[in-house]
Amino acid sequence: MTTLPVILLLSGSLRALSTNETVLRTAKAVAPSAGVRAIRYEGLATLPHFNPDDDADPLPAPVTGLRAAIEQAAGILICTPEYAGTLPGSFKNLLDWTVGGSEISDKPVAWVNAAAPGRGRGAEATLRTVLGYTGADIVESACVQMPVDRGTVGEDGLITDHAIRRQLGEVLALLATSGERAAH
Repeated sequence: MTTLPVILLLSGSLRALSTNETVLRTAKAVAPSAGVRAIRYEGLATLPHFNPDDDADPLPAPVTGLRAAIEQAAGILICTPEYAGTLPGSFKNLLDWTVGGSEISDKPVAWVNAAAPGRGRGAEATLRTVLGYTGADIVESACVQMPVDRGTVGEDGLITDHAIRRQLGEVLALLATSGERAAH
């Protein structure tokens, strides 16, 4: 039995019904058809405020869990909103906790911008900068703009638009392929 590569899904939103969460729930649903297993990280709200003095052994338990999830993943898919022209503070905090570890270094990473056309570019720019500091391998071909119209979200909270679902599957497959190349 072959083990499917794991793609870690990181949301920059704490809102349960955000479009970013909708994108990642849908990505998890389409993952098997893309030949991957997607796991949503759900510890954003439990991470302590980043303090470099605390970035030493023993790490706070939520940070250990985050870093372990990153380490075990073949790749990472991010979907985050933009607040005040940049990343939400809680998500920047998550990324700050990855700088001191080596788990994300050379890890294939991509993002989906689910904002309306022309929006979210500040968050993308900040994300690119911070990921550069972590040493992540940004998979450019998997970084996509995918505006989500709430009218395409079904009662189950998943996107019903077949084109978006197909594109999410392609993004996941690209990350998995990049992860396999990085492992060799």
